Amino acid sequence: MAVQVETLDKLQRRITLTLPAEAINGEVQSRLKKLSRTVRADGFRPGKVPMSVVAQRYGWSVHYEVMNDKVGQAFSKAASEAKLRVAGSPRITAKDSAPEGQLAFDATFEVFPEVTIGDLAAARVERVASEVTDTAIDRTIDILRRQRRTFALRAAAEGAAEGDRVTIDFEGKIDGEPFAGGKAEAFQFVIGEGQMLEQFDQAVRGMKVGQSKTFALQFPADYQGQEVAGKEADFLVTVRKIEVQHRPEVDDAFARSLGIQDATVAGLRADVRKNLEREVRFRVQARNKAAVMDALLGVATLELPEALVQGEIERLREAARADLKQRGVKDADKAEIPADIFRPQAERRVRLGLVVAELVRAHGLQARPEQLQAHIEEASQSYEKPAEVMRWYLGDRQRMAEVEALVVENNLTEFVLARAQVSDRALPFDELMTPA
Repeated sequence: MAVQVETLDKLQRRITLTLPAEAINGEVQSRLKKLSRTVRADGFRPGKVPMSVVAQRYGWSVHYEVMNDKVGQAFSKAASEAKLRVAGSPRITAKDSAPEGQLAFDATFEVFPEVTIGDLAAARVERVASEVTDTAIDRTIDILRRQRRTFALRAAAEGAAEGDRVTIDFEGKIDGEPFAGGKAEAFQFVIGEGQMLEQFDQAVRGMKVGQSKTFALQFPADYQGQEVAGKEADFLVTVRKIEVQHRPEVDDAFARSLGIQDATVAGLRADVRKNLEREVRFRVQARNKAAVMDALLGVATLELPEALVQGEIERLREAARADLKQRGVKDADKAEIPADIFRPQAERRVRLGLVVAELVRAHGLQARPEQLQAHIEEASQSYEKPAEVMRWYLGDRQRMAEVEALVVENNLTEFVLARAQVSDRALPFDELMTPA
């Protein structure tokens, strides 16, 4: 008999499922009998526990499992026969009335929507491009030098200068009262690297070992410590040690210390350029992909299944709790995080997922094996041992699924860019590399 599907709303459907009570009871008895072979109970040898005792202890839980299994199987079969694409899990409720010898249930659920993609030729997309400059290479090499710097004591008669590492004791007070985080001993920072507020940094410049100084410091109104934001504090600082930093010269020996195959300055610059160009390529792809996704949302029409939105909200909430836990927040896994703050993000993700899936299906934009291989090879090149990184990717199904999703998105991006109204913009290297 054909499955009767009732339409409740735009995407909501209902199916009535009937199961023979005899089949349910028979499966329960079968599972209880199997369980009795291994269950233990005081006063009985293993495998000799009476069925009445087994049924008393485990009957309800086994009956619940059987009902879940049988109803789930019946729903899957009915949805398949009706050719329904079910979004999320159904809500199952028992019916009060049913034919004799039968159990009846209502399965209420949502289906995937029809996705209508408008004219891509009407979509407007800004495509960015960027180049690696000599200045960017110089800056990167300077970072490598800083990572390998050493420090030596500065002469006692000399004051602290730009780039020096100072060890200090300090205590701050607001209106004569100490405040949380305003005191430290043997605290180290490098002058001029932005570790401290500018007023603090400037106050320490020129001070010598053993010297103390009192100065006023105005905390910015947007300072992260809300209890002192916008307030003025008086600080007492004593310098305990001053160290001058020494950075390695940019020469062949420096290139050799970095493991550059062509251990020359030219080889070092070529290697840095290659790595930066790879990073630029990935970032440009990400920017253009985001622009394409925004354009797609403007030309796509569809209803959103609430079940998928709720599922995405819950994933975002769990991710937020995991982040809080990583930051050391107590009982982060129990944190009450309002679901509504994630709804706009969840709806956008679900909408994009459905639109992307439709375009990929309709135009055969799935990832090809050679694309997956090329992506992994390129991503692995930025590591010291590329072959090991490739094995790490290939050896895990979840990681490969993530790579496949990236490649599919890249295919989609190229597909849309070839059809949309595209305006090109050269993006300065620094702007591309600055986090949004």
